[in-house]
Amino acid sequence: MEKLLDFPYAVDVKEAKEIQEKLKSLLSFDFPYEDKDIDLVAGIDVSYNTEKEASAAVVVLDFPSLRVREVSWGKAPPPFPYIPGFLSFREGPAIEKALSLLCSQPQIFFFDGQGIAHPRGVGLATHLGILFGMVSVGVAKSNLVGNFEEPPEKQGSFSWIEYQGAKVGMALRTKEKVKPVFVSPGNRIDLEKAKHWTLLVTTKYRLPEPVRQAHIFSEKIKKGGEEYGRYSFS
Repeated sequence: MEKLLDFPYAVDVKEAKEIQEKLKSLLSFDFPYEDKDIDLVAGIDVSYNTEKEASAAVVVLDFPSLRVREVSWGKAPPPFPYIPGFLSFREGPAIEKALSLLCSQPQIFFFDGQGIAHPRGVGLATHLGILFGMVSVGVAKSNLVGNFEEPPEKQGSFSWIEYQGAKVGMALRTKEKVKPVFVSPGNRIDLEKAKHWTLLVTTKYRLPEPVRQAHIFSEKIKKGGEEYGRYSFS
């Protein structure tokens, strides 16, 4: 994939905040596709090995079958400490390596992380989404900012996450009587479309299938010695 913008990752907290503010000014909520245009979706997840090296996996799936078509991965030492709200500065280099090897062009990328439901509105899915000009959705296992009510137990139920007077995401019940996931737009998609597509790519598990598959592969990849690589299943 072609990277459209370039910002450093090895920065201090002050510089990181300034970069997030610059990226926020470039954020778009305009979804560029019709539903019938979507034939490839992707998931992105990062795992860490015992040496604390980040291992990023990008898994591309056919839609609507959700069959895995391609996996690319990259590893990199995190250049930024673990501080909530700055995950993209830790995981960005490894994700960029994985994206650089991708051959197919998914229309939507689902990240294991936050989108705009973030203290400065620029979570992992938003940060990387803007850098690469991709449609991105954040799907997190826990809430980072704002308030929400527990959604009804029925699958597909949701409640809005509100932060600083605005709706920034939702607690979405992807499976009946199971904890919700926390969905927010990353880039080039709005709240309703983020919910719509998250449900469309969810099967019998709590996590949407692109994110679930990316987690599976990132866990496998972190145990290997290769710095980067790619599999094709087509």
